[in-house]
Amino acid sequence: MLSPVTPAATITLLPAASSPAIAPPSHPAPLPAQLPPTVAGFAGRDAELASLDALLPAPDADGGVAGARTVVISAIAGTAGVGKTALALHWAHRTRERFPDGQLYVNLRGFDPCGPLVEPDQALRGFLEALAMPPERIPDGVDAKTGLFRSLLSGKRVLVVLDNALNTEQVRPLLPGSPGSLALVTSRNELTGLIAAEGAYPLSLDLLSVEEAYDLLARRIGERRVATEPQAAEEIIASCARLPLALTIAAARAAARPGFPLAAIAAELRQATALLDPFDGGELAANVRAVFACSYRDLSGGAARLFRLVGLHPGADVSVAAAASLAGVPSGQARTLLAELSRAHLLTEYSPGRYTCHDLLCAYAAELARTHDSPDIRNAAMRRVLDHFLHTAYACTKLTEAYLAPFTLPPPLPGVTIPELAATDADEWLCAEYSTLLTAVTMGAVAGLPGTTWQLAWALTSFQLRQGYWQDHALIQQAGLDAARAAGDPVGEAHAMLALAIGYARAGRDDDAAPLYARSLRLLEGLGGHLASQALAEMGLQWVAERAERPADALRHAQRALELHRAAGNRLLEAGSLNDVGYAYARLGNYGQAIACCERALAEIREFTGSGGLTWEAATWHSLGYIHQRLGDRRRAIDCYDRSLDLSRALGDRFNEADTLSTLGDVHDGAGDIAAARRAWTHALRIFEEIEHPDADLVCAKLRGDRDREPSVASA
Repeated sequence: MLSPVTPAATITLLPAASSPAIAPPSHPAPLPAQLPPTVAGFAGRDAELASLDALLPAPDADGGVAGARTVVISAIAGTAGVGKTALALHWAHRTRERFPDGQLYVNLRGFDPCGPLVEPDQALRGFLEALAMPPERIPDGVDAKTGLFRSLLSGKRVLVVLDNALNTEQVRPLLPGSPGSLALVTSRNELTGLIAAEGAYPLSLDLLSVEEAYDLLARRIGERRVATEPQAAEEIIASCARLPLALTIAAARAAARPGFPLAAIAAELRQATALLDPFDGGELAANVRAVFACSYRDLSGGAARLFRLVGLHPGADVSVAAAASLAGVPSGQARTLLAELSRAHLLTEYSPGRYTCHDLLCAYAAELARTHDSPDIRNAAMRRVLDHFLHTAYACTKLTEAYLAPFTLPPPLPGVTIPELAATDADEWLCAEYSTLLTAVTMGAVAGLPGTTWQLAWALTSFQLRQGYWQDHALIQQAGLDAARAAGDPVGEAHAMLALAIGYARAGRDDDAAPLYARSLRLLEGLGGHLASQALAEMGLQWVAERAERPADALRHAQRALELHRAAGNRLLEAGSLNDVGYAYARLGNYGQAIACCERALAEIREFTGSGGLTWEAATWHSLGYIHQRLGDRRRAIDCYDRSLDLSRALGDRFNEADTLSTLGDVHDGAGDIAAARRAWTHALRIFEEIEHPDADLVCAKLRGDRDREPSVASA
């Protein structure tokens, strides 16, 4: 589901053309004062009100104004009920003395559930009558009425509020044409034509902040009542997605039940079967669902379908590629449909190529999908978007740590879009989609898609372990393992156990990792094939043996991994395992054999480009640093560790960055450079603490001056 982001509004001022004078009516008439009452309990919007004030023309020496401008408010963020009319009327009443010749108002019903659209001809007739023009003198035709209207306003200062406009064509004939008058226009559409042609100034109107929403509740139902139950008030605000219309309806329910605790109102919102059910104020204009429907009804068929399907999306925002996959259309077509939804303010393009909306709009989209789209259509859309995330995440793993992509995925479903990403884009995409990807794993499990569940969980392993997201990794791998076991999928079960073991080992939970590595390996050997995955299990067992100070076992597992990678025909991983063999020799004190293996591994790894090769190059420089450290060549050890550190940082590998810093501090300490040692250890400790790794305790001991320590093992 998409979650809350920004609704908005646009405000614009434009220069006016002069119009021919016309004789005023012969009989005196009261000045028009058509503004509806200001909204009771108006709260917040200080910045927006200040922006509007700044747009008012300053009076000249004669009491006139130096030029006219037109102000336009438009809900750019695409949300109905964000309070455009409330802001416009509040500001209009606040500044009415600046317009001594009157105020005109019309609800153009561009998005009104209660009545038909008001045509410009009808609105102009109403304005002319308000300006005391006798009916028999009102000409036929929009152009003639516009000319007369602007002539009557010539030399006057009149505020014209054009509320709820559908488009620029509906607004343009109603704009004043002379200096001094000003038009304030609200619309859910962007009115880009008005901004471009008339110089309108756009002012964005966001959802209320939490503080503004609290103030609105307090103004509606009393400060004491809100202050008495702050937690319930916060829950009400969250349930309303900080949308002013929803907050107003919730406040009205609370005001109508003064004896009820706010916790009861909050529970009513929380326990509603459908999220939008509580937001019905008893009439169409105060019904959130009906207000949203006015924006939805004017969409093209393709845009309406995409909007409905966006309600099925698992994340807080949707990319063009994910939207294309949901709808099963090419990216170019999806981009066009998303632009239409953005213009209608049902979605907001908050950053290039990424769209979002708040919770209530998302709930409305999901309701529409359940009403208009069959279960087969909804399931197909969900499968496509999950396939999009699976294939893109796995492609990112291949770009960053190719050794963690040991199996081949089935081809993507028809209609699925997979973006083309470079190695430098992979982590950026994973960061942007991370919370959505976690939800997608859960969605796959709930939907009965075990293969998608464990494969997508696996695809996140590289990113999660480089970032230190241990808990997230364990949770989704367990979900993948449960799904594979429930489906009787031994391949999935073996890989889910292997991924879980890799995470436990990297998190320092060696006792939990070791049995999972062993069980996964036995299962893979029994299945036959899966040589790359078997090699990963052997590498994991090597890691555990090293940390347990069992170097002979570590060498045996490293040699077996080397044989498996060689049999699988993967030269990069063969070279990586050769480094592991070299490191194991070093731990046994066979430094000559260790250097030979590691230097040969480094030469072979450097034949490969991309982040996959950099991972193993960083590991090999770490091994060489350890070897030279043990040989007493501190200068060469520091140089090797520095190279490893630079590569780990380039890869965004926070664990290995911290691990290398910890070991580098040991070398500086051994050389007597205590200041450099403490700098390295302090930096390592900060990272270990940030990623909540138990090796932080070892670094703390070093900083306390504990000399009973061993250098940390090389990264794998």
